[in-house]
Amino acid sequence: MARFPLAALLLAGTFLAPGVHAQAPARPPAAAPPAATPPAAAPAPAADPNPVLARVDGQEIRLEEVIAAAAEAMPPELRTVPPQVLRTMLPPEVFNQLLDRAISDRAMVIAARRANLQDDPEFQARMRAFEENALRDTLLRREVLPRLTDEALRARHARDQAAAPEQEEVRARHILVANEADARAIITQIQGGANFEEVARSRSTDPAGRNGGDLGFFSRGDMVPEFANAAFALQPGQLSPQPVRTQFGWHVIRVEERRTTRGPAFEEARDTLRQRMIEEEVNAVIERVRAATTIERVEPPAATPAPGPIQAVPPPPPARR
Repeated sequence: MARFPLAALLLAGTFLAPGVHAQAPARPPAAAPPAATPPAAAPAPAADPNPVLARVDGQEIRLEEVIAAAAEAMPPELRTVPPQVLRTMLPPEVFNQLLDRAISDRAMVIAARRANLQDDPEFQARMRAFEENALRDTLLRREVLPRLTDEALRARHARDQAAAPEQEEVRARHILVANEADARAIITQIQGGANFEEVARSRSTDPAGRNGGDLGFFSRGDMVPEFANAAFALQPGQLSPQPVRTQFGWHVIRVEERRTTRGPAFEEARDTLRQRMIEEEVNAVIERVRAATTIERVEPPAATPAPGPIQAVPPPPPARR
């Protein structure tokens, strides 16, 4: 059977069977004489949404099992599609590969059980480790995730901002070039009426040049000192009168806005804040669980000192005659 890269085929797109549309008649049909009503037909049995697709030594493999094997490789928008619908969306070669994989997996499990590998000490140790990890993770999820609501995140952000000192930020644009002469020529060009953003797009060597040199809002500590000192000395709309040299080259700077803030806005800080709260909540759960548990540390017995290296015994001196 031909093999196909499963993830690539699944991510390449979905394949829907075209719908069939009945065409309406051009004119209403002539009235027909009433006919005798035929006896009602028995309803057709409903199709099994999870049909059997194969049997391996009599053990059934159903559709849901085959689809579940591909869940991790599917785009997120496909993971909630019912298996019977998803089957019609997958290319036949992909679905056949999934079924073939499920058959092989089941055959190997059967072979392992026949060999009584479920009683193997190594297998049992791995299962205990898996069970303990799954139990720990389930406990943490149940304890931590309900606490990470949007309301809790917003409340934490508000508390953090209230406790943070105010700091000044500026929003600036810049044009970065390799030498002072080019920077001075650009200052003269902009002072003469050239559009700063257009010059940035055509002349700046910094990636921000594609956005007209826009660096967004930043605080003093976000930039190298030479750049920060020059930017914070300007008022909104002002252009740096002289080129500013840093380790990256020569800059022409224009400040767009100034503001006082206590930190990033909630939407900007959300992901970082959530990660920090997860770590804090996990540590709190661990401490709470440990406090409710009897813990006894046992000192290991003292190690027996290893014998020293064996010294070679010199041979006795020869006997004198």
